[in-house]
Amino acid sequence: MKKVGFFRSIQLKFMIIYILLLIIAVQVIGSYVARELEVELLDNFKESINDRIDLLGYNLEQAFNKKRTDDPLEPTLQEDVQNIVTDVDGSRATTIQVINNQGRVLGTNDYLNQDIIGKKITEGTVQRAIKFRTSIDSTLFNNRTGERIFVRVEPIHDQENNVQGVIYLETSLEGVYGQLQKINEIFFKGSVIALVVSMGLGILVARAITKPIVEMRRQAQTMARGDFSQKVNVYGSDEISQLAVTFNHLNDRLKHSMATIENEQKKLSSVLENMTEGVIATDNKGEITLINEAAGRFFNENPNSLISKDLLTLLDLEDKVEDIIELQETGSIVLDLSEENNIILVRANFSIIYDNQDHDQASGLIAVLSDVTEDEKIEQERREFVSNVSHELRTPLTTLRSYIEALTDGAWEDPVIAPKFLEVTQNETERMIRMVNSLLQLSRMDSKELSLVRENVEFVHYFHEVIDRFEMNVKDGKIQFVRDIPSESYYVWIDKDRMTQILDNIISNAIKYSPDGGKITCKLEKHIRQIVVSISDEGIGIEYDKLDKIFDRFYRVDKARTRQLGGTGLGLAITRELVEAHYGRIWVNSIEGKGSTIYFTLPLINEKRRREV
Repeated sequence: MKKVGFFRSIQLKFMIIYILLLIIAVQVIGSYVARELEVELLDNFKESINDRIDLLGYNLEQAFNKKRTDDPLEPTLQEDVQNIVTDVDGSRATTIQVINNQGRVLGTNDYLNQDIIGKKITEGTVQRAIKFRTSIDSTLFNNRTGERIFVRVEPIHDQENNVQGVIYLETSLEGVYGQLQKINEIFFKGSVIALVVSMGLGILVARAITKPIVEMRRQAQTMARGDFSQKVNVYGSDEISQLAVTFNHLNDRLKHSMATIENEQKKLSSVLENMTEGVIATDNKGEITLINEAAGRFFNENPNSLISKDLLTLLDLEDKVEDIIELQETGSIVLDLSEENNIILVRANFSIIYDNQDHDQASGLIAVLSDVTEDEKIEQERREFVSNVSHELRTPLTTLRSYIEALTDGAWEDPVIAPKFLEVTQNETERMIRMVNSLLQLSRMDSKELSLVRENVEFVHYFHEVIDRFEMNVKDGKIQFVRDIPSESYYVWIDKDRMTQILDNIISNAIKYSPDGGKITCKLEKHIRQIVVSISDEGIGIEYDKLDKIFDRFYRVDKARTRQLGGTGLGLAITRELVEAHYGRIWVNSIEGKGSTIYFTLPLINEKRRREV
């Protein structure tokens, strides 16, 4: 987040508001004071003018009402008026004229305008004052001098209240307004000084107010980065301080909530990462928002690279489904994600996530992918097993039924045919018994019910005994046994009966598939902590792509020859189970047309355990 500049900060806004309020207050106060001061000064000025006019009027009334004689030495009315006017005021800013009721000037205090005495005045205010016997005040603007002037016309009455003349006073108001201007200038300077001081105080006040807010903003930015360790300082108990306390409480709650969320996310992440099933979450558009490692492995992709991809496209369901909501209605779907030599079958289960506010609106989808490749293989093997068992039992049963029907139809009376039919019937019955016994043995192995009676056995001597037995059973020297067995003694912990079954199955198969005059090599080698036993023949061999199938149940390399020799196809399957029960491993190497070699391992008993036994 960018740092807020001073000119955009709330501190400047506080200062501007504070200064504007102060300016408005000063302007209002200044306007009110100026107006009231102007009124007061004008009232005082007019009051002083009135006092002078009252005094002048009294003296002039005495002069007008004085009885005069014909004595030439006695002053005339005009001379008395002029003397009175002269004594009253000699100021140049004030002009006083005394005018009789005929409109003629009897006297003036203007020394520069003495010529006006005796002349008739036609001034409108003078005529109205004489006519209406009333005082007249007016404020005028002198165009000649450019000054504001105050004019007062005051009637002079006789004893009978008749107007004998008027006093005309004209004075300049510039002195009053000049005084008012000086006062306003002083007030303006004081206001400027007050504003400057107030600006400094405003900065301090704004900083004091905004300091907790700035700290809360800084703390909010720190919290946004996930750091909840710091707290805002509380400077008092006002509203901002209470906001800081609330902010610190919010910080604690957020810290606790984030810790809880992180723990839950870690648990969820751990669960998702350790699940064998793949989990995919999408939004309401079907775009992937979450996918775990297991799901990524199904598609051989990095899970992060699949974020924001369309789920229907990823699962190749675009042609089958138009909207993700339809996926839940389909239940589960088995997807074939197989590649060239890697078979992968995945079962996908879908669940719609609905919006918390609008329960009819889908906000996303969860897909759980389970690897059912082994399940499908097991199911396929089960079907093949049932089919093979049915087939293997149907053949001898069909043979039995045919021979029994022939005997029933009268062949039993034939001394030549009857014994042959009975021998075939007996052989097929024995083969079915061997097959059923083998199946029961495999079943016990699958259910872990087969118990081994283990004992300490010296394997070299035991291996020679088994080979000796087979050499005695092979007639006419058709098969030659070659022994590559060391003279040392090797002790193993085995069940001799089951081990005999293992060797009998392997050597019997070698004899079955060896040609007349062929060699069977029996070899024993010592490796680290184990021995490796191998049985090699010179038979027809096994194709390379079928080597891993010979230990499957009912699998035969040469089916016709195996049935002819009475094989059930279960021998090597039992052999593998028994070898693994002895903690060994079995495998085969073969070259087609040149023979095969079957290997299996057995762990050796260490010296300490052998002495204890």
